[in-house]
Amino acid sequence: MQLTSINIGQKQTLQSGDKSEITGIFKQPISGPIQITTLGIAEDFIGSPKHHGGPDQAVYVYGAKDYEWWAIELGREVDAGTFGENLTISELESAKFNIGDFLHVGEVTLQVTAPRIPCGTFARRMEDPKFVKHFRAAERPGLYCRVIKEGTVNTGDEVRVETYTGETISVTQMYRDYYEKNKSEETLRRNLAAPIAVRARVDLEEELSKLLK
Repeated sequence: MQLTSINIGQKQTLQSGDKSEITGIFKQPISGPIQITTLGIAEDFIGSPKHHGGPDQAVYVYGAKDYEWWAIELGREVDAGTFGENLTISELESAKFNIGDFLHVGEVTLQVTAPRIPCGTFARRMEDPKFVKHFRAAERPGLYCRVIKEGTVNTGDEVRVETYTGETISVTQMYRDYYEKNKSEETLRRNLAAPIAVRARVDLEEELSKLLK
């Protein structure tokens, strides 16, 4: 695998009818090298810190293989960065990963923490009000990652995958579990046993606490 594109977003206003929002979802490829820290890429604007960014969702990764599928599905080419990812990687298919797996990119080591959950901003960026459902059904969510080792990356860098050997779940299973309305104790504990992102952990711990009352 190789790093084929590094993408960052500038602060922009996204207009939808009479509503507007500030977002960084419109990512554009940049020339490297670029520094990646535990909080991601400093130049990348985060429009909604409540839901995006932070140490456990510092970098969002999407795969060229997934983009190839979307090009066929949508009937048009989809440029790197369109889905809001920071790093686009050749041959990567996000559904094949487990939570906790490592990606070694240039000097940087990333650890997979969560799938991307599509939101209204994503649908508006794609100019398709039904895109949230479309993205969910495709089960090609991309990979949110924490940064285990800081450093620089550049397009063309080799990407090496290291399998996580601890207790885990697949990215696809975590994705499906998110949409399960009444999660069982087994489902909640299955997710919590893996090294998932802190936002997901807080929500699932709260669900488990309520379930056990």
